[in-house]
Parts: sequence; C-alpha cells; structure tokens
Amino acid sequence: MSVLYISHSAFLDHQGAPDHPERPDRLRAIEKAIGSQDNLKFVREEAPLAYIEQIARVHPISHINYVRHAEPEIGTADVDADTYLSVGSFEATRRACGAVICGVDKVLSGEASRVFCAVRPPGHHAEKSRAMGFCLFNAIAVGAMHARVAGDLERIAIVDFDVHHGNGTQEIFWQDKAVLYASTHQMPLYPGTGSASETGVGNIFNVPLRPGDGSAEFRIAMSDIILPAIDRFEPDLIMVSAGFDAHLRDPLGQLELLDGDFSWITDRLCALANAHCYGRLVSVLEGGYDLTGLARSVVAHLNSLAVG
Repeated sequence: MSVLYISHSAFLDHQGAPDHPERPDRLRAIEKAIGSQDNLKFVREEAPLAYIEQIARVHPISHINYVRHAEPEIGTADVDADTYLSVGSFEATRRACGAVICGVDKVLSGEASRVFCAVRPPGHHAEKSRAMGFCLFNAIAVGAMHARVAGDLERIAIVDFDVHHGNGTQEIFWQDKAVLYASTHQMPLYPGTGSASETGVGNIFNVPLRPGDGSAEFRIAMSDIILPAIDRFEPDLIMVSAGFDAHLRDPLGQLELLDGDFSWITDRLCALANAHCYGRLVSVLEGGYDLTGLARSVVAHLNSLAVG
C-alpha cells in the first residue's frame, strides 16, 4: 500500500531564531531520511492553501486576521515566549491546514487510505482564539471539521501521542460528542493540561505519563484505555496528531519511547481504521525536535502506515 505524503516547500519559510527547536531543519531531516528508504512506498502531493472559510470553521475571523496582520515584513515577531511569526508564516500555517483538508478529501474519495501530512508549524496547541506552543492554527481540528462538512461523517477519532498535551484540540472539541480526542503525554509538562479528570462530555481520554516512562507504560496506556475507547466509538475516520517528541532522544521531554513504539501504535491504529472506517487514517506531524529521533520515528510511522 502506498502512503500519500503531503508537504510543501512553503513550510521551510516559517523561520524563527536559529536555536528555536521548531525549525525548518525538522522537515529537511525527514526528507533526507525518507529519501534513503528504497522500500518505502509513498506518493507525493503538494499542500494546497486552505480557504479562509475552511479555517473559520475552527478559528474566528478575528484570530485569523491577527495571524495574518501580525506577520512581519522582515525578521520575526513574537506571539509569546515560545511562538513566533516570520515572513511566510501565514502561508505556511494556511498550507498546513490545506494539507490536512487535502488528506481528508483523498481518503473520503477513496484515492488514498493512509495519509501523512509533513507540515509545520505544528497545530495541536492552538486554541480557537489563541496561538501558542509553536502553533498558529490547529490544522488537525480544521481537517476534522472539514471531514464533517465535506464527508458528512458522524464520528471522528483524534489520537495524539505527542509528549505535550494537545490543549488546543481538546478545547476546540471539549463539548463535541462527534469527536473523540485521546492523548498520551508527559505530566507535568507544558502546557499543564491533560489530566485524566479532563473528560469533556465523555469524549476526552487523557492518559498522562510520568517523566522517565517508556515503552511499557506507553503501550499499557494505549492498550488499556485509548485503543478500547476508539474501538467502542467506531469512528468513520481516524486522525493522528503525530508528535515524535516522546522519543528518548528528544530535548523537550523526558519520556523514553523508541522508534518501535511509533511503529507499534501505528499498526494498532491502522487495524482499528481497517475495522471501522475502510482503512481511512490521516496523520499530521506535530512535535519532534531531535532531528535524528524525529527522522527515524517518521520512517517507522510511514512504514507501518504502508503495510497496515
């Protein structure tokens, strides 16, 4: 099975300080790694620009205009202590949303079953009206809302295995029974949300992990809580916030996952997609800041998507 790989050169134009962990070299490392994999089957497509109306299903026009007009003419502008805008950031974050929308369209039409969106900036920290945590627009949320409108889907599951909790995605779908949001993440850690007691309207499943937790704890959390919840939910589409900063090598967290853990969870999510939604799965790059760990993890993820 070929994986549809959606990306764009515009993602490299979003640039902050040279020492910022969320940097263009992340995508360059991924491209170099997948280019060296002779057996990896994927089809490339360029990320289109999302229409403003599509983004506005999640973010109010006031927030969209803030990001548009705060983009500097030269250099960078700080949104907060962690999040920046540069020349090209507005296009990059629009194309990140466009990549996910395109991926959703491809799986709904049957042109693809598995999609990986290699995008930046990431999105899962972006709340409805707030950019934060390196994130400007919440691309996976925009894609999920598009799936509901364009595909008339009744149930969408979003699984997030980034080391940081996806507070933005949780906030956006907090009272939305049609979207299940499930996350493993380190706690305590930025942004401070994601306790097990945060359950929305019964559609939120948070399984915080402790610093130093690794393969065993991650697999138990997924096997005992998250995967059964998805199975009961019987989704029409599975979407993945694929953050690889839970890797042992990553400098921004203290979880100790290995490449094989990302293969393992991808295999199981593909199995659930096969059981409930005609194999439809759209994965979106979130975190991952050690270039070696990120590249190896993405290759493992893509290989599992291709055989799952």
